[in-house]
Amino acid sequence: MKKVFAIFAIAGLMATAASCGKSAEEIEKAKQDSIAAADSVADAAAAQAAADSAAAAAQAAADSAAAAAAAAPAK
Repeated sequence: MKKVFAIFAIAGLMATAASCGKSAEEIEKAKQDSIAAADSVADAAAAQAAADSAAAAAQAAADSAAAAAAAAPAK
C-alpha cells in the first residue's frame, strides 16, 4: 500500500510540476513583444539621431553665415 501511495504521490507531483510552466504560445508571444519593444527603441534612437543631425546642419549653416557676415568688409 505504501508503494502504491508513493507512486501516486510522485505522479501527482510530476503532473503539478509539468503544468506550472509557460506554454509555447506564451513564450513566443513574450519573444515577439520584446522584439517589438526593441524595434521601437531603435526607431526612437534613429529619429533622435536624425533630428540631432538636422539641428547640427542648421547650426553649421547659421555659423557659416555669421562668419561670412563678420568677415565681409563694412561699406
